[in-house]
Parts: sequence; structure tokens; C-alpha cells
Amino acid sequence: MKVLVIGGDGYCGWATALYLSNRGHDVAILDSLVRRHWDSQLKIETLTPIAPIQRRLQRWYELTGKRIELFIGDINDYPFLSEAMHQFEPEAVVHFGEQRSAPFSMIDREHAVLTQANNVIGNLNLLYILKEDFPDCHLVKLGTMGEYGTPNIDIEEGYITIEHNGRKDTLPYPKQPGSFYHLSKVHDSHNIQFACKIWGLRATDLNQGIVYGVLTEETGMDELLVNRLDYDGIYGTALNRFCIQAAIGHPLTVYGKGGQTRALLDIRDTVRCIEIAVENPADAGEFRVFNQFTEMFSVADLALKVQQASSALGLKVEIDHLENPRVELEDHYFNAKNTKLIDLGLQPHNLSDSLLDSLLNFAIKYKGRVDKDQILPKVRWRR
Repeated sequence: MKVLVIGGDGYCGWATALYLSNRGHDVAILDSLVRRHWDSQLKIETLTPIAPIQRRLQRWYELTGKRIELFIGDINDYPFLSEAMHQFEPEAVVHFGEQRSAPFSMIDREHAVLTQANNVIGNLNLLYILKEDFPDCHLVKLGTMGEYGTPNIDIEEGYITIEHNGRKDTLPYPKQPGSFYHLSKVHDSHNIQFACKIWGLRATDLNQGIVYGVLTEETGMDELLVNRLDYDGIYGTALNRFCIQAAIGHPLTVYGKGGQTRALLDIRDTVRCIEIAVENPADAGEFRVFNQFTEMFSVADLALKVQQASSALGLKVEIDHLENPRVELEDHYFNAKNTKLIDLGLQPHNLSDSLLDSLLNFAIKYKGRVDKDQILPKVRWRR
């Protein structure tokens, strides 16, 4: 199948593009490379040294004989997007190409506007080009479990059946996003659902949990193919951050009590979920939602697991409870459903001691690249 991966230079996108290429799909990457620009502006770097995208793709071809076409540009630029789509003519579009950080979106007005304009307008442009010229192309859109918030009822997969005043209906699950970034994802979901209803498009919305890990079969082939791994207070996510902090002897930074429960999955499961969605497309006019995660942990539990795994490697690691920079409940009910991808064949990699050992050893290998000034959170929801 011809698959266009928008945002294919990023953490999930890069691993996905290589994975799909390795399994015989004809893959192209479309990316503005703006994430590299934002890193420069924020004076942050990935733990791992990332080669230029052209060099990465050349190395992939040298190792596998498989070519991945590259389109460099912004999907907010509709003429560019249209030209790239017509040149490649995809049968499926995997859309990772958005600003993905909640703290980034909460820095100030400028970053909130940038996040929503980049994400919502780019996604809307994509819907229009699909409607105009590629109505049968399947859109696989990366959403987030953060769209749901932490309701005091079970989280269903996209829809909920409600009885009210003697009447019954199945409606989109209520959303309680926790940042301007998460709000942009909610806007995307509403726009995609609307486009499917009025234009007959086909789309799969993947509400993804927090992704951890760095190595897939493909990104581990060569140093030039290595994936990015963020540890800073803007883009670093909980488990990855904890492992890197442990590697350099920094206390693990738990926000508040750490009672916040989150849905997580291994990067190897992320790429498999994308493959499942691509190879089992939605029907015309269908907007379907899959909750893309494998396990649920509290942040405090994650810190404890990393502390225990570190101890087994001879690392003495402490846990610090910091004042929570976010506005969120310290303790809450969280029970989310995630059966649809498993029913379609996902066999999860659950969090294990061996995975933590691997991630810790990987962090130790590159610990000389860590900038300790970037570890603590600098963005607060309330100022």
C-alpha cells in the first residue's frame, strides 16, 4: 500500500515510516522539519544525536534497498500539500504532523496560538485535499488519550451510549482536555468526524497514550537510524524522562503526589497499531476511534519501577515530589477501554524489567549529552 507519513521525522513518525517500509509498504515522509527548529529556539536537544533527514533516509536505502520518498514542507501551505499528495498519490495518510507538547502550548499566548493554528489548520487542509481529490484515501490520525481528561466514569473508545429522559443515543464521548495542545486534538477530532459525515471520508482516530522506549527493529539497525529521545521539561514524557534522570543520578521528578494515572504503550506497539489501522481501513463515511495504549500506571508507580530497575543496575536513585506545574487532580478514577486494536491483532509488549534495563542502558550510553538545566519543569499552567 502507498502510505504517506506526515511528521515522519518525529519520534513516532520516524519509527512508523521505517516499520511500514520494512514490511513492504511504499512509504513517503512529509515533514516541515519544524520540530528541529523549535528545539533550537528552546535550546534543547534530544538525548540521541539525530542525523539530517536526508542522511537518515539514504542510510535506510543503503541497509535495506528500500526507498522512502521525502517531501519537505508545511501542510498549513495548501498548494504544497496538494502538490505532494498528487505526486505520491497515497492510499493511506498517517498524520503525526502536529505540535505534540502540552507544556509547549502553555508557555504563553504565542505558543498557544502557534499550537492551535499549526495543528487545527494543517489537519483541516488535509481533510480538504482528501475531499477534493482523494476521497477513498484512508486518514489515520494520531489523537491522544489526553482528550478525555480524567472523568469519574469508564472511558469508552470514542463513543458512549447515554439514556436521558427516557431516550437513548450513542454520542461522541465527552472531552475534558488539559492543555491548549490537548484542546487542538479535540478540535481535530470534531473536524474529522464532521468531514466523514458530510463528505463520506474514511478516518481512524488513534487516541494514543504516553509512548515510552526508543528502539524498534528498524531504528536499532544503525546509529544513523536511531530515534530521538526527549528528556526535557517541554517534550520529555514521564517514563523516558525518569530513565534518563536515573542514568545521570538525578532524582526522579514526580509532579505532586504522583497519583495521576496515565495510559502507556511501548514504541514497538505504536508502530504495530499504525500498521493494523492502515491494513484494516475504516469504511467510507466512518469515523472510528481506537484507544491506543496497552497498560495504565500512576506516575508514582512508574517512578518506583524505574527506581527498582536502577537499583538492580547498581544505580542509587531518589524520587523527588515537585510542586505540580499543571492544573490536574492529584488522585482520580481512571479506567479506559482498549479492546479494538487487540481484537484486530495487537499483541502488546507490556512494561517489563528487561525493557526498563534496556532503556536505562540506552540512557547511560548517551548520558554525556544530557543538559541538566533542561530537566526541571519551567512551564506552569497558572502564573
